[in-house]
Amino acid sequence: MRITISGLPGSGTTTVAKLLAEKLGYKLISAGEVFRRLAIERGMTLEEFSRYADENPEIDLYIDRMQKELAEKEKDVVVEGRLSGWMIKDAFKVWIYADPEVRYERIAKREGIEMGRARVETKRREEIEKRRYQKYYSIDLEDLSVYHIAINSGKFKPEEIVEIILKALELAGSGVDYEKE
Repeated sequence: MRITISGLPGSGTTTVAKLLAEKLGYKLISAGEVFRRLAIERGMTLEEFSRYADENPEIDLYIDRMQKELAEKEKDVVVEGRLSGWMIKDAFKVWIYADPEVRYERIAKREGIEMGRARVETKRREEIEKRRYQKYYSIDLEDLSVYHIAINSGKFKPEEIVEIILKALELAGSGVDYEKE
């Protein structure tokens, strides 16, 4: 089974995806990890790399194409990324969200930066990404209609979110409409 985990920066998608893949024994494909690795390789912050990607469409197109191709080769996989729910067909799709201040705090801690800087950089990054996704794919990230469930990571621990996803999968059984896209 393919499962996608999507959400805005700092919502906890990478953590949840790793835990879920580990629990299920599935392969993990993470667009976020690829994006962060490419930023580091170029000596850029995530915000700088996001602006760079805005001016260089091949970055997003490469990450999205690679993620989709890798996922389609796998029968059992967890795919994490902002657009995974939109890009991966035949999957159970999860959107993870949290209050912006919770997300900014997580990002500040993860990146080792001041909260104010995390807030400003994340807002800019999200605006840039929102424009890119609309421009390249006509995707509106605020449209959650492709997702089977949405979970507030500000209210649950990552391990609890994994349990919620597993329970949702169990309840959905074979009744999940994976072709809803």
